[in-house]
Amino acid sequence: MIELFRAHIIDVPGDPLRGTAGLRAIEDGALAIDAGRIIDLGNYTELTARFPQAMQHDWSGATLLPGMIDIHVHFPQLPVIGSMGLPLLSWLSERTLPAEAALDNEAAARDAARRFLRSLAANGTTGALVFGSHIAAAQEAFFQEAADSGLRICSGLALGDRELPAPLLRSADQCYRESRELIKRWHNKRGVRYALTPRFSVSCSEAVLEVCGALMREQRDLLFQSHINENQDEIALVRRQFPWADDYFATYERYGLTGRCSVYAHNLHPAPDECERMAAAQVAVAHCPSSNAFLGSGSFPMQQHLKCGMRFAVASDVGGGTGFSLFKEGLAAYEMQRQRDDGVALDPAALLYLVTGAPAAILGMGDHVGSLDPGMLADFVIVAPASDGTLAAVLDAVTTPEQRLGALFTLAREECIAATYVGGREIYRRSG
Repeated sequence: MIELFRAHIIDVPGDPLRGTAGLRAIEDGALAIDAGRIIDLGNYTELTARFPQAMQHDWSGATLLPGMIDIHVHFPQLPVIGSMGLPLLSWLSERTLPAEAALDNEAAARDAARRFLRSLAANGTTGALVFGSHIAAAQEAFFQEAADSGLRICSGLALGDRELPAPLLRSADQCYRESRELIKRWHNKRGVRYALTPRFSVSCSEAVLEVCGALMREQRDLLFQSHINENQDEIALVRRQFPWADDYFATYERYGLTGRCSVYAHNLHPAPDECERMAAAQVAVAHCPSSNAFLGSGSFPMQQHLKCGMRFAVASDVGGGTGFSLFKEGLAAYEMQRQRDDGVALDPAALLYLVTGAPAAILGMGDHVGSLDPGMLADFVIVAPASDGTLAAVLDAVTTPEQRLGALFTLAREECIAATYVGGREIYRRSG
C-alpha cells in the first residue's frame, strides 16, 4: 500500500561542504512510500492527485528530515553521561571502564541495550556505528536487541589486553575466538553488520592488533572502528608503547587496519603527514564535538581534513558526549568551528549533511539511505516541537528553509522528535 507523509520536507541530496548540492526544501510537501522505499517526493497537492488511494499521514506544520546516522557511539556508556571534571584517561579509568565492567550479566546487558537503542530512536537516529562491550555475552545480548529494534546497527565486540580493568581484559587469542564467533553469528544477519572494534592502541598490544588484521583479511567486508589522536596524554602514551611508530596512525597501518571500511573517532591532533596518509588510505573520521569539549580534549581541525580530502561525519560519542541528539552535536560542531582561527563556516545544509548523507556514505549505505531521493529506503524522522515552547515560537517567525533548519539544530532535542521511521516502518513515536 502506498503511504503519503505530509510535512515541511528538507534534505540535502549532495555534499554542500564540497559544493555539490545545497538544501532541497518543500514547504507543504509529501513523501510517497511503497514497500519501505521512497517512490516520490513533491508538493502535497500534486502527490495527492498522483496517488489518490494512498494512506495519508498528516504531519502538517512538522518537519520531515532524513533519518540521522550516529557514526560513533558507545553502547555501555549511557550511565556515565555527565560525569564531569576529568580528562580522557582519568575519565576512562575512574568512571567509564568500571561502568562497562558492570555489564557482566545478561540481565544487566539486555536492559542496557534496550535503553541505549530506544535512546537512539527517540532522538531521530535511524542507524549507528556502535562501539560494543568488551564482554562477549553482553555484546551477544546487544546484537539480539539490535536485531529486534528496527534500527540499522553496525557494531562489534570491543577488544583490548592491557590498560583495562580485569573483567574487560582478553588475551589476543580470546579476542580472535570471541570476535570470530560473533562475526559468524551476526555479520549481515537480521539487519546487523559487524564492525571490528579494538578500543584504541593504548589498550591493544601488537598481538591484538595482529589478530585484528587477520580477522579483516578473513572477512573482507567487515567495518573497522577505533580511536585516534583524541588527547595529548593519550598520544604520548601511544608513543611510549609503540616506540617504532612515527605517529598514532602508524600503529594501525602496520596491521592493515586502514581503508574505506575504517572509521576513527576524533583525530583532533594529527600531524600533517599523518593526516595526508589517512586521507590517502581513504579512512574516515567521526567528529565528536560535545565529547571533545566536555573532556577538554581539543577542537577538531575540520579545515585540515577538508584540505586533505578526508571523509568525516558528526557523531555523539555517548558517554563522553553529552547526549544522543545529533541536532545538539551539529550545533556543537558549528560553535567549535566558530572558535577556531581556521574554522569552517558551517551552514544548516552542511550540518544536516554531516549527520545524514556523510555518515551514510562512510558506512557504505549512501545508495540506500541519507537523503529522500526516490528509490531510497524510507528512513526519516518527524520533528514536531511543543506548541507553547521556544522552538515553536522561532519556527512561527522563520521565512526560509535555512532558517527553519538552523532553528532545529539550535533548539530541537529529544522531546521534539515526534516519530522515527526505518524502511517505512515506525520504530518510535513520542508518547503524549
